[in-house]
Amino acid sequence: MSYAQLLAEIPMFESLGREDLETMSSLLQPRRFARGEVIFHRGDVGTALFIIRRGQVAIRLSSSEGREITLALLDRGDAFGELSLLDGESRSTDAMAREEAHLLTLQRDDFRRYLETRPQVSLALLANLSRLVRRTTQHVYDSAFLDARSRLVRVLLDLAKSQGRPSPEGLVISPKLTQSELANLCGVTRESVNKWLRYYVREGMLSFEGGQIVLIQPERLGQDAE
Repeated sequence: MSYAQLLAEIPMFESLGREDLETMSSLLQPRRFARGEVIFHRGDVGTALFIIRRGQVAIRLSSSEGREITLALLDRGDAFGELSLLDGESRSTDAMAREEAHLLTLQRDDFRRYLETRPQVSLALLANLSRLVRRTTQHVYDSAFLDARSRLVRVLLDLAKSQGRPSPEGLVISPKLTQSELANLCGVTRESVNKWLRYYVREGMLSFEGGQIVLIQPERLGQDAE
């Protein structure tokens, strides 16, 4: 798939015509990151937007004590680092490749020159940032008001919606996740995740084998945690 075809699938750029997509794609530079390699740290100066061409990236926060919270798992066609295109300030999160990741970078200066004649892209960027703010607000709400069970269910349903695929058994969540990774996504302990995963497996609502999660009864799962 060409860079222009990939850009056409990204909400921020889908309103562009073919000529504009080709122009934008000429500004992109490829980069590769090994599994587990840090793409940027919180506090690094942000000068570029990243687009995932292949692989998966975790957006997360970590403390000096080693605690981690995963804010999002991003896949092919997702973009991250948008804030750097606007303010050039330091990164507000960490980004790490969960598996070998092939990315495209768009430098802030190149993008801002391009925006001067493409106001529709500015509106799409604002919409993208609005979704980012909503996602962050949801994380704050979940941490403040939901118990461990409800947080786990919310994360599982969100993953199924964004990265799930139907199968005869149910909705298969495509990235395989360890219990520790699930705990980081939920902002709870691994022990809590283990407890509630075992409960939902016993109840026949999901299966969890070798890191592969299948939601067998997603509607019942959502109702159970309300």
